[in-house]
Amino acid sequence: MKRKLKLLIPTIITVFLAVLILKEPKTTIPKSIKEEVGIALGHFPELEGIPIEFKFKKNIKKSVMQAQPTWSGLIKPKNKRSYVILISEKFKISGAEFKTADVPRDVLIGWIGHELGHVMDYQQRGNLNLIGFGIRYVLLKEFVKKAERAADSFAVSRGMSNHILKTKRFILNHSEIDDTYKARIKQYYLSPDEIMEMVKEQDSLNDNGLL
Repeated sequence: MKRKLKLLIPTIITVFLAVLILKEPKTTIPKSIKEEVGIALGHFPELEGIPIEFKFKKNIKKSVMQAQPTWSGLIKPKNKRSYVILISEKFKISGAEFKTADVPRDVLIGWIGHELGHVMDYQQRGNLNLIGFGIRYVLLKEFVKKAERAADSFAVSRGMSNHILKTKRFILNHSEIDDTYKARIKQYYLSPDEIMEMVKEQDSLNDNGLL
C-alpha cells in the first residue's frame, strides 16, 4: 500500500500542476464594484492584459483588502502571472458591521487603487523574489511598512492621490473606526502629508519637463 502511494504521489503532483498551468486565468469583477474597479484600473495601463480576480471574502485578518499572486502565477514567467484581490465583505465601525461595497465611492476606489499598487510591485519581481516577499511580509514588521508604502506610492504616481487621500482621511478621521486599525494605517502607510509632498514633487517635475 505504501509503495503504491509513493508511486501515486508524483502523478498527483503532476496533475495538480497541469491543472494550475492549463486553467486559463481571466479578470473577473463582482457587479457591485465593477464601476469602481474600472476607474481604478484605468490608472494602471501597465496592468492591461494581466488577469486579476476581484473576489469578496467573508473576513480578512487585519485588512479590508489583500492582493496576492495566484499559485499558478508563481510557477509562470511574470508576464504570464495572474493575481487575486480579496475584499472583505464587511468591516466594523464602533462594533457595527458595514458592507465594504457601501463605503463612499471615492474611498472604495482608493482602497482598490492601493491594492493595484501592490500588483504593480509584484510585477517587478521575479518568482523567487516574490516568494521571499511573502515570507518577509509575514515575519518582518519593517518589511510590511516598506511594502505598504510602496503600494501607496505606485497608486499616487499613477494619478490616484485624491482617491488615496480620501481613503486615508475616511479611516483616520472617522471617530468610530477602531483605533487599532487606525494605528496600523499610521504605522505602515504613507500619511496624508507625505502623499501631498509626493504630489508637489511630481508637479514640479512635470513643470520642468522631467516626467
